[in-house]
Amino acid sequence: MVTSGTRLIAGNRIAAAGLVRPEVVVTFDDVTKGKPDPEPFLLGRTRLGMESQPCVVFEDAPAGLAAARAAGCWTVGIAGTHEAHELDADLVIDGLFQLRLEPVAEGGFRLVPASLG
Repeated sequence: MVTSGTRLIAGNRIAAAGLVRPEVVVTFDDVTKGKPDPEPFLLGRTRLGMESQPCVVFEDAPAGLAAARAAGCWTVGIAGTHEAHELDADLVIDGLFQLRLEPVAEGGFRLVPASLG
């Protein structure tokens, strides 16, 4: 998880949502330059050990999408906080319900449209 929020805010929001804290969390407190600078996502990639691996970032804000793209990540913009036309991403969707993960034989996954039926 890469967020522009502080460690305290991130922890409170994760708890309030009833989620398990991700193994890797990068917050405002961990970087010297925030989004739209790529530093937060580059640090996230490093902490995940994914510096040379393809990464996908799901973001709802233009600054986050710019940061992710500058860090070399594939981007999925999620409309809501901002209108779809404001999101410069490889793919823009209304919500994660529109996608599903399809495992691939070589490892990893592919994002495909969720069936409407």
